[in-house]
Amino acid sequence: MRFQNISFVASHAQEAELARQALVSLYGDCAVEEADVIVALGGDGFMLQTLHDTEHLRAPVYGMNRGTVGFMMNAFALEDLRARLEAAEDASIHPLRMSAQTRAGETRTALAINEVSMLRMGPQAAKLRIFVDGRERMAELVCDGALVCTPAGSTAYNYSAHGPILPIGADILALTAISAFRPRRWRGALLPIRARVRFEVVEDEKRPVAATADGLEVRDVLSVDIQSEPDVVHHILFDPGHGLEERLIREQFA
Repeated sequence: MRFQNISFVASHAQEAELARQALVSLYGDCAVEEADVIVALGGDGFMLQTLHDTEHLRAPVYGMNRGTVGFMMNAFALEDLRARLEAAEDASIHPLRMSAQTRAGETRTALAINEVSMLRMGPQAAKLRIFVDGRERMAELVCDGALVCTPAGSTAYNYSAHGPILPIGADILALTAISAFRPRRWRGALLPIRARVRFEVVEDEKRPVAATADGLEVRDVLSVDIQSEPDVVHHILFDPGHGLEERLIREQFA
């Protein structure tokens, strides 16, 4: 049996905590540092938090939905958990690394499993200059913002901004504009997984911009560098036939 020691973690939602208590009574519990597998109970936001919190550990994460959408989660059930874990399929994903320079002279770094986004902070549209691998590709994008996402994150904010859904195994990043004004209706670009993307904020005092890596926000940025981080890998477990690849395909026909 692959997974002898299970660690159960839950969001602050009452439904999630009650589920954790019920599962612990059936299967026992251990510290995350000692676990062969981590079972996360909550929604997609809590799943992202769990992946970030445990990225230094080798144990995979198996999510069960006690939240709202649950795109990254499996269906919740108390029965047959060990059998489900043994049969689960592994999806391996690499996050993005963000390095943001602020007006105050700070450098803030963070990892993002879904996306790194640039968002205007005030009433005026942002103006962004875009570089790919050191080469200027767009001198001025006037917009509410822009983002770079992984395949795993392509159905999240990226999809809401009319960006493309990327197959989970694709070595591609999506660069998507958010409410682009100039160039009008510019939707973005598909880039190789190893591409280095740089956003520079034009007129930063007049048009302040914040950068976010998943849920971490950095305000008043001057520039943001983004690239895939191959040295960090997250392992997520899904029930057979319900993995990320199937979910991404299914989302396109919803």
